[in-house]
This record gives sequence, structure tokens and C-alpha cells, in this order.
Amino acid sequence: MTDSSKLAKMALESGAIRLSPEKPFTWASGYKMPIYNDNRLLLGKAEYRSFISQIFSKFSEVSVNKTDVIAGTATAGIPHATTLADRLGKPLIYVRAATKSHGMGNQIEGPLTSGQNVLLIEDLISTGGSAINAVKAIRKAGGIVNNCFCIFSYGFTEARNRFEEINCQYHTILTFPDLLKEAGSMQMLPNDQIESLRIWHKEPFKWAENKGF
Repeated sequence: MTDSSKLAKMALESGAIRLSPEKPFTWASGYKMPIYNDNRLLLGKAEYRSFISQIFSKFSEVSVNKTDVIAGTATAGIPHATTLADRLGKPLIYVRAATKSHGMGNQIEGPLTSGQNVLLIEDLISTGGSAINAVKAIRKAGGIVNNCFCIFSYGFTEARNRFEEINCQYHTILTFPDLLKEAGSMQMLPNDQIESLRIWHKEPFKWAENKGF
């Protein structure tokens, strides 16, 4: 079993990822989608947290030349950035969605020196907005960030294009095809619903309309 498949099993068993093609979820964007991801549920077991940091550590050995600082996106990326920073013995920072309106007015919390190489940790990448916002904030502060690791990505074309535009690579532990394969092997859904999820993945933002939701 691959690392992606192992994580798929953990996410499905913990409820961190829920699949419901017949009764779709409403995302914050307003779109109705047959999948919902809440990786905070993976925080509930030490073995899950350890597994994620272990895979991120593998990613860093293969994909990143030098890391001076680990950064987490606020808030869901922070705990996984913390476990990775502890594993690698690196400083930790986190990036807010926007600057604070009080105090020092920081968007980045923690010590960051211009010229340091930063590895960004995100929990989920859908369209990539929050991670890209964090990349831009780190770069504005003088940090060098060329890689973003995430637990799960839907694999939307929009996200891939947006990361290419800012010359930053993102690497995900769990991919949607592996998730669907594991859901099938666990017999969580009948074949017609698995097929509905495959169709959704091809045109996610038209799926609900086509289904009549």
C-alpha cells in the first residue's frame, strides 16, 4: 500500500474526508460538492500526526535543496508544520490570512530573516488561494519559498495553474484518484456513486448543476 493509500484509509476512517454524491455538501464558496475535507480530525491520533510528518520529511529530502524555516498556514497548517519542524529540528513560523489590525500588525508570526529558505505547510489545497497568499506574504518579507507541502489536494487545474504562475511547486500526500481507489476497496459506496465522483473530478464546478442540485 502506498503512502497516499494509507492516508486515504486514515482520512476515510476518521471522517476527515466524507463522500456523499447523493447528498452533497455546500462549500464556503457556495458550490455543492460530493466531498468534504476536514483534516483537523486527523489531529486526534498521534499515529496520524506522526505519519503525516514522516511523509513530509520524505518529501523534503527528495524535493527541497535547503530548508531554514518551516511555515504553517493559519490555522490548519500550523499543527502539521509544528510536528515537521520538531522532526527536522527547524524554526517554526506561521502565516495569517491577513495582517493583524492591532499590536505589531504582523501577518507572519515567528522569526523570519530575509534570505532564509522557507518550506510552507498547508493542510488542503483546493483552488490554492490561501497557500498562494502565504507564499506571497513570505516572499514580501524577504523569505525564499519554492515548495508547499499539503496533506490532500483535489487536483483542480486552477490550483496547478496558479502555483505555476508564481513559480512554486506543491506536493500532496493524498491524491483524489488514490482516495477514490481506497474508498472503492473499502466498499464505502456503490459503483454508481464512485463513478459520479469521477465525473465530478473532471468538471467539479459544473457537477451540481448537471446533477440538478
